[in-house]
Amino acid sequence: MKIGIFGGTFNPIHIGHAIIANFIAQNSCLDAIWFMVAPQNPLKAGACGASDIDRIKMVEMVARKIDKVTTSAFEFSLPRPSYTYNTLLELKKRFPNDEFYLIIGGDNWQNFDKWRNHDEIIRDFNIMVYPRHGFETVIPEELSNRVKLIEAPIIELSSTNIRAALKEQRNMNFFLSNEVYEYILENKLYT
Repeated sequence: MKIGIFGGTFNPIHIGHAIIANFIAQNSCLDAIWFMVAPQNPLKAGACGASDIDRIKMVEMVARKIDKVTTSAFEFSLPRPSYTYNTLLELKKRFPNDEFYLIIGGDNWQNFDKWRNHDEIIRDFNIMVYPRHGFETVIPEELSNRVKLIEAPIIELSSTNIRAALKEQRNMNFFLSNEVYEYILENKLYT
């Protein structure tokens, strides 16, 4: 199977994540997409507002509504900090018959050369890049066999901004799925 790895802390998962995953699931060669929930970055611990379990539950609420998309807590089983290359290598080791594709935004692609083992990621895995507003996505010709630009819709939402709005008790209908928003309110997350 060809599996896309769409990673993030998803703190919280919002409709932008869902739209991108749904678009790629329907308009690419992938057989499946895994929302790879990452452990909370220890450098951002103060910004958390939701436990690992809460974040996984919210991602599951979204994933089950999108064909070919599932939730994975795989990175929680790995040593920390968990770097993308190590995660991809471990996936390849545990699932040798599958082919993994890394799904990232244009903002991450623009800074990809700062990622640990970025050359090895490009060498060993395929990358799908979706556009982000304000980040020109240029894929050098020599990488075009491993790195593809996906012409997905440009969605300008930020979990950081959504957390700030929730803290101020602003209405986040339409920014979050109904189920996720209700879960956040019921559990008093991000307040």
